[in-house]
Order: sequence, then C-alpha cells, then structure tokens
Amino acid sequence: MTNAALPVGWKKTTLDDVAEVQTGIAKGKAINGTSATLPYLRVANVQDGYVDLSVVKEITLKPSEVKRYSLRKGDVLFTEGGDFDKLGRGTVWNGQIEPCLHQNHVFAVRPNPKRLLPEFLALQAASHYGRRYFQMSSKQSTNLASINSTQLKQFPVLLPPLPEQRKIAEILRAWDEAIEKLEVLRGVKLGRRRALTNALVFGTRRLEHFRTTDGANRYRWFTLPASWSSKPIGALAREVSERNGDGEEHDVLSCSKYDGFVRSLEYFKKQVFSSDLTGYKKIWRGDFGFPSNHVEEGSIGLQNLTDIGIVSPIYTVFRFDPKRVDANYAFAVLKTELYRHIFEVSTSASVDRRGSLRWSEFSKLPFPVPPLAEQKTIAQVLQTLSVDLGALDTEIECLTRQKRGLMQKLLTGQWRVAV
Repeated sequence: MTNAALPVGWKKTTLDDVAEVQTGIAKGKAINGTSATLPYLRVANVQDGYVDLSVVKEITLKPSEVKRYSLRKGDVLFTEGGDFDKLGRGTVWNGQIEPCLHQNHVFAVRPNPKRLLPEFLALQAASHYGRRYFQMSSKQSTNLASINSTQLKQFPVLLPPLPEQRKIAEILRAWDEAIEKLEVLRGVKLGRRRALTNALVFGTRRLEHFRTTDGANRYRWFTLPASWSSKPIGALAREVSERNGDGEEHDVLSCSKYDGFVRSLEYFKKQVFSSDLTGYKKIWRGDFGFPSNHVEEGSIGLQNLTDIGIVSPIYTVFRFDPKRVDANYAFAVLKTELYRHIFEVSTSASVDRRGSLRWSEFSKLPFPVPPLAEQKTIAQVLQTLSVDLGALDTEIECLTRQKRGLMQKLLTGQWRVAV
C-alpha cells in the first residue's frame, strides 16, 4: 500500500520511528557476585492475543541488568518465531507481574504514546496485513520461521490519528468480548456435558424411564446398577483387520485425542501418510479404531465420516456387536477421562515393551453394559448436548471470521470510523 493510497490523515512509517524495540535476556549467563532472581516470559507465555501465565519461570541476573530487561505496562510483546503459528504473534503486556523480565526470543515494543497506541499496534500486527509482512520478511526453513529485531523495526505501521486508533481498538474489543463470553459459556456447557456423560454411562444417574431401586454391583474400575453388567470388550466386539490391498482410493483418517476420527489432509493441512496405501487398514462406518502407541492419550474414535476410510497399519480396528452395544453409547464411554486413565494404566502394564496396547490386551478391558434400549436413550441425550455445543462453536467461528474481516478493513483504512 503506497502513501498515496492511504486515507486522509493516515501515515505510513516504520515501527522504529514510533516505538522502541527492546531485546530480551539470554539464558545461561554465568553470574559472579550479587545476583537477583526474577520471573521472566518465554515464547510459551506469549500467545496470540493473550499472555499465558500458568507456568512462569525465573532467571538469575545482575541487579544492574534488571531495568534493562524489565517489561513495562503497555509494552507490546512479539515472539521471534519458531513454528509458523508463533511468528510475530503477540499481545499487550498489562503489568500482571511486577517486576517481570523477558527472554531474548521475545521482543518488547514500547510505543510512543503520543503517536501509537499499544492496542492498535498489537491488532495491526495480528491482522492479515501484519502476518503477511512477518511471513515475507522472516527467515524460513522446514516448518520454522523467525524474525530478528532489525526486521521487526522495519515493520511498516499504518498510522491513523490517535482518536481513530482508539475508536478502532474499541470496536474490535467489542468483538473480542462477545467471543470471550461465548467461549466461557461453551466451557461451562462442555463441563456439564462431561459430568452428565460420566453419570449416565456408568449408571450413577439414571434417566427417568429406567430408574430402579435394585442396588448396585461393584467392579474393579466402577460400580454399576444391579440391572447392568460388566463384560470384557472382547466379549462384545471383534477385531477387524481388512487390508487396502486392492489399492482403492479412500480418505486417509487419523484419530485425534479430543475429536475422534478426522480426515488427515484436512486436519494436518499436509500429507502425513505414506504414498503407498496398500498396507493400510480399511475402517468402515460404525467401526472403532485407535493407534496402538497413542491410545493412552485418549486417542480412540468412532468412524462416522465416510462409508469406508483407511488408517495406518499401526491402528487397531474393532467392531461392536450392534445387538448388544450401541456404537454412540460405546463412543461416549471410551472417551471418558476414566477410560483414558484405564488405557494409560493398561499401556504401562502391557507386555509390549514398545509402549503399545494391542487387541489381545485391549479386549480384556471391562465395559459397562446397560440394556440396549437404555444405551440408545443415553446416546440420544448426549447427542442433543453435542448439537448444542456445535451451535455455539458455529457462532464463535462466525464472530471470529467477522472480526478478521473487520481487522482487514479497519486497520488498513479501507473502512473509516466516525470519531
């Protein structure tokens, strides 16, 4: 964008003309004599739009260096890089910890308050305009990218008058607040869904039509209503090992820790599987599968994406007897935190020294079996909650897209605001 294309009253200048760029302290320096130990921010603390203070480490330095590397309220934090998603990401430091330093992979940019607002700079850097500059200017290698202080200082700031900067920041802050409220609501509903799932699939809470007063039976991992039973998974399901030897083209699927099965190309944005798929396993709609060496993380899924998919040979694929177990109920059970713990314990105790859980041992794990009609009703209740969460996800995604569009228009002067 040329100066001629800028709106009236806007200027284009470099970051070092309107701000001071402060580099951080390097780790591992030997300290002789008097020293000070203070908290400092790492790349992991600086996220896209917020500071994560869940884990804050400390560093030892000379007392004379404290002022040089200290953060001030209103500094804009930028990361040097690493993975592509970390390149140039940052946010405004609001003095949450005093004093606090920053390491050399995190830059602290201190705007001139008479010319540039910290919130406006952080937003412009996070916009498509800012991201494009950092990507084009960075030093790149496979999956990694980085910028230095010189490149950061040359960032071309589009500079409206201060009142307009303030108004733009206020408008975009309103979108952030709306998104944040929806995310809080989603977190509450997700917590309730998890609690209700645990209560329903293990029978500590019964749906009204199925309530009884018939006592309970205690098993190793859980206590179930007396009208329920506990069976080994192998008594309810069988392993399926059908190779893709015919070379047919099917979607390659992977199993994620939280979502179950996903299409590999869509999820990873690149090909992470072999070009020769003849040794892969077919997994039909309604089948279950897990990577034998990652199931302890909770990576297990129900395949409901396509009629036939294929998975890596390291996957174990199995199929429940539909006359005894409802697949959606089974998926709810196997994705509980209790079963993630069971998988972890079973993997640790596995005779397979490579840290895998094979079907021969997985099939021995216990599984709660209510009457089939109750399984189906439980699955329907949980599906209703999932639809509600999905609607919230869609609303959050829509607002996020709207905010991105506004950022592109407002922060480059394509749309003006009334001041």
